Formats: sequence, structure tokens, C-alpha cells
Amino acid sequence: MKWVWRGLLILLGVLAVAVLAFRVPDTDPAAMRAKYGAAPSQFIPVGDGRAIHVRDEGPRDAPVIVLLHGSNSDLHTWQEWADMLKADYRVIRFDQRGHGLTGPAPDDDYSPEAFGADIDAVTAKLGVDTFTLAGNSMGGGIAMAYAIAKPWRLDALVLVDAAGAPVEREGGGNIAFTLAGVPVVGDVMSQLLPRSLVAKSLRQSVYNQAVVTDAAIDRYWELARYPGNRGATRKRFGTARSSFDPQDVARVRVPTLIIWGKEDALIPYKAALWYDEHLPRSTLVAYDGVGHLPMEEAAERSATDLAIWLPEALVPPDLPITEPAGAEPVLSP
Repeated sequence: MKWVWRGLLILLGVLAVAVLAFRVPDTDPAAMRAKYGAAPSQFIPVGDGRAIHVRDEGPRDAPVIVLLHGSNSDLHTWQEWADMLKADYRVIRFDQRGHGLTGPAPDDDYSPEAFGADIDAVTAKLGVDTFTLAGNSMGGGIAMAYAIAKPWRLDALVLVDAAGAPVEREGGGNIAFTLAGVPVVGDVMSQLLPRSLVAKSLRQSVYNQAVVTDAAIDRYWELARYPGNRGATRKRFGTARSSFDPQDVARVRVPTLIIWGKEDALIPYKAALWYDEHLPRSTLVAYDGVGHLPMEEAAERSATDLAIWLPEALVPPDLPITEPAGAEPVLSP
């Protein structure tokens, strides 16, 4: 038995030396703001010393679309959608807590309710009452949870390869996300975080490899190392995840557009079918040859499909949407 403990101590020693010798330092906040937070970015104070990195573009009197990025991503993932939609819509996107230039939450709360509270804080600061809420991956799960909890605030819902469906992935996946979920190993890898690991993770997330540019890899790698974001990532991945109850989803009568890449290796296409089956007012659009990030891999096509669908979706429903009975759902991003 003593040899087992001795082996464990040696392993821990080797890991400690590796972290000290090869740890990739945090990025400089001022340099990151200069590089990724220039106009039209703004930093909105929301209390507790936090300021959320926001981009708010388009006519002030136009219908509002709020965009939520996925895990370990940032508001720039929506750049092409924003460019194509901002002539006709007010497009609001922001770095969610623990991500991008927003940085970590002081309370270490990365629950769906906390993410939803940030949606409320941003829209309140910008004077927005109701809006279309769109989310990709983790952001899609947050959007779905928000729609279940507060449907009266939404004009429409857009789920882009969204988390939260009770569907298991079959093989494949993302190496960075897999390592992040492993105790101890995830802690070590978050400190080492070589650029090559970020590049491989991004390549595994998409089918259209043209979007994996040097600039994109640099952005993911640099913002992952924004002070506090690595710790926030470990907090999120250290939290048990759960799926939505189909009965909760079925009560959401907000018109919903489901956009999915059929080659998604992270959240399989059958998750899109599950959402389409349970959401009473859903429309499903799926793309061959597209992976986990349709808003980047098929930007023009997906933004056009949204622009065609949304005007009809914004027509008020025959019956008012009211607050659902019962407790709010819990989904760990």
C-alpha cells in the first residue's frame, strides 16, 4: 500500500513541476480590451464591481435580438450574424460571465439562474423590454432555461445547436471539454493550456474547417486566459449537468427556430429532433456539412433563414404567454 501512496505523491510532484515549468500566463486585461473591446464595444456596470462586455448595434426602435455564445466562446462568434442583421434589427450580444472580456463572476455562481440574471441586467441597462433570444451550445441551453422561466419577456426563441436535450453523444466530442471535466487533470490542463490544444478543440467542434483561422484560434486562446476565466471554466465543468424536463419544454409557447448542423460532433442532430418534438411552436432548419457552429460555418445561410422566419414569428400570438406554474428548471451549462 505504501508504494501506491508513494506513486501518487510522485505523480503529484511531477504535475506540480509541470505546472510551474509550463504554465501559460494570463493575458493582460488592457491589451485584451484594446484588441477585442474596441468600438462598438461598451462595458456595462451591473453591480458587484462587474462590467459586462456588450455590443449593441442597429436601429434603436427596431425589434431586438439578444445573442448568447457557447462555452469558452465570446460575443465575436456572432460577428457575421450581427453584420447581416443589424440593418433591420437591434442586435445585442455580450460576453457571458466567466467568458471573454466580462471575466469571472465574483460570487462564482455559474447556474442557469445567474446567467439569466445577466440577461435581465443587460437588457434593463439598455432599456429593452421584450426581445428575441438566440443561443448557441451552452448559450442555447441558457436561452431555453430562460424561455421556460420567463416566456413573457420573449418575442421569439432561437436554438442553435443548443445544450440541454436528454440526448447522449455517440463517440467523438471535444478534447478540451473532455479534459476540463476530469478532476485534477482538468485543473492542470487549464493552467498549461497550449495553443495547440485550443486549435484542436476548435477543429473538433466544426465540420467546415475554413472557419478555423489563426485569428480565431488566437482569440479563443487569449480570451480563455483572460484573468479569472480559467477558474470560471473549472467551476462550470465541475458542476453536475442535467437535462430539461420535456414537460417544461412543452409549456413554452414562444415561437422557436431550431438551427442545427447535422455533422455536430458535440451535440448530435437527434437533440434538434428532440427539441422539435417537444416545443409546440417550433421550426427546424438543419444543414448538411455543418458542425457545432452554424452561425460561423454557414453564416449567410443561417442568418438568412432567421431573417425569413422572424417577421412572421414576431406576429403576436392569439393567446397571451403567462408565467408557468411550478419551480424554475435547473440546467447546468
